[in-house]
Amino acid sequence: MLGGSLAAASLPVAHALIPHEGLHGQGAASASEHGSNGAAPGHAGAAHRGLVGSVDPAVNGFDPARTVRDFDEGRTRRVGGRLVREWDLMAEDKEIEVAPGVKYAAWTYNGRVPGPTLRATEGERLRINFVNGSDHPHTVHFHGIHRDIHDGIPGVGPGNIEPGGSFTYEFDAEPFGLHLYHCHSTPLADHIAKGLYGAFIIDPRGGRPDADELVMVQNGFDTNFDRENEIYAVNTVAFAYEQQPIRVKRGELVRIYLVNMLEFDLLNSFHIHANFFDRYPTGTRLEPTDFTDTVTQGQGQRDILELRFPYTGKYMFHAHVSEFAELGWMGFFEVVD
Repeated sequence: MLGGSLAAASLPVAHALIPHEGLHGQGAASASEHGSNGAAPGHAGAAHRGLVGSVDPAVNGFDPARTVRDFDEGRTRRVGGRLVREWDLMAEDKEIEVAPGVKYAAWTYNGRVPGPTLRATEGERLRINFVNGSDHPHTVHFHGIHRDIHDGIPGVGPGNIEPGGSFTYEFDAEPFGLHLYHCHSTPLADHIAKGLYGAFIIDPRGGRPDADELVMVQNGFDTNFDRENEIYAVNTVAFAYEQQPIRVKRGELVRIYLVNMLEFDLLNSFHIHANFFDRYPTGTRLEPTDFTDTVTQGQGQRDILELRFPYTGKYMFHAHVSEFAELGWMGFFEVVD
């Protein structure tokens, strides 16, 4: 059921086709061309991967540089004195490019992977108008508290929404925190791995301190149908934030909404270089539980991370699994005054 194609022999996609010694040895072999660390001049992380070229956001119709700060607050109206917040979601079949020349037959919400980051405030009434424009049955399952008929699972309430069908999911925004949504049709692993997921934020009534807020959805792609990932990323495109570092200001509070939607691997992780962060698991409490530089997540697990950068410069972040990092899950913060 999964779809993908190797349109070009990009190094990360060769993961399952070339032994690892040859795969990761290529960076070392090129070191003599670029210097002792294998990096081309001005390209701080080139030694960590053999990717050539970049993905044009126009090809996908979404841009990781924008996704990272893109929050969809929908539209609001008053009904009987209560605020109702509403969104439209459509499932669509769409080919996307997850690394230069590497095409993937995705299933998407609103034409993008991950789907839009939906954002509401605790206590609001939420309505999600779902239309299935795909050739396959799908649902939308939200993590949170709601009635069973709005849980988005086969066999309960409307169950699977067939191609051309629609349904409006409706529930109250609770509890506050960082949540997610995804298709729950079977086979479940395939529907998630194909791209039907997104982050879902419910802010506490009193809000959180002002910050530069970032959304990072960790994901991966099985491009050769072996139920193992050949590409790893944050917000879909391999090495997107190495090629375009995320710019933040020195001393300013940075808040990261980190969600793990990686399929076919048991665990994923996030590590920041030269800094530490406060960790708020699931974001359902206002006090941090840890002050650390690495967090490990199972699938569907999420954390809010808060930190400040005391120095300017370029600071790496990546999965603390070397294979994931070398196959796309790596980037940089560029800290400026």
